[in-house]
Amino acid sequence: MDLHVGCAMWSHARWGLPQEDRLGSYATWCNAVEGNTTFYATPYRATVETWAAQTPAGFRFVVKLPRTITHEGRLGDVGDHVRAFLHAIEPLGPRAHALWVQLPGSFAPSDLAVLATFLRRMPAAYRYAVEVRHRAFFDHVPSAANLERLLGELDAEWVPFDTVTLFESPPTSDAEREAWTKKPRVPRRSQALTARPIVRYLGRDDTARTVEGWRFWVETTATWLREGRSPTVFVHTPDNDAALTLARRFHDDVRAELPELAPLPEPVADEPPLTLF
Repeated sequence: MDLHVGCAMWSHARWGLPQEDRLGSYATWCNAVEGNTTFYATPYRATVETWAAQTPAGFRFVVKLPRTITHEGRLGDVGDHVRAFLHAIEPLGPRAHALWVQLPGSFAPSDLAVLATFLRRMPAAYRYAVEVRHRAFFDHVPSAANLERLLGELDAEWVPFDTVTLFESPPTSDAEREAWTKKPRVPRRSQALTARPIVRYLGRDDTARTVEGWRFWVETTATWLREGRSPTVFVHTPDNDAALTLARRFHDDVRAELPELAPLPEPVADEPPLTLF
């Protein structure tokens, strides 16, 4: 059984990880990370080489395609950007668990042909995970079915971003108020299309509410593992202060349902990270 857990980033001031080797230290706490930084700019290949050097072979990066490809180019005439990106991330090798195609909220079901053409042109050496935010993909059954059919044909995954817990009651902190203005408000979706589902879960700044809200995903993840799937689950909170320890706690909660799941290794850090439980 193989469950990977992680956070939206590997560097956070409140976690207490050593500045000189934050990714390497993070990788002793979690075995996956969202590659959000690549959305803003394609990294230098030499930088990616250091990412690979700091992480074990089984570590998973879910690497977001740059916005020049997904948001500005809208998957159209973006060949040069794609080639530059693939060259840059090549040193990750199998650590590049999936290339994450996060699409803007304006990318509608009528644009599915563009997505299909784009994914079919991408190299088969990588797995692909698509996150959509247009409400029709969630509310219009035929649109959801068409997307599932396309991704299923290409062995690509639909990445749910579960914000239900965030929006179930009004915000109580500045970080939650900011999240309310920026995060997508869409229904929860949990159908796995491949053997390697990926979940993004956003809780609250209150740890108890975050843990209460992820019970659905603990049970779903345990089911996936029983089915022989290998999921990756990313835990977010609006301020992310406790996300590092919460990701490990999620793994522990799944293991409580499924004792045969091996525990995560004991982490290494100069000082313990912030914990709220």
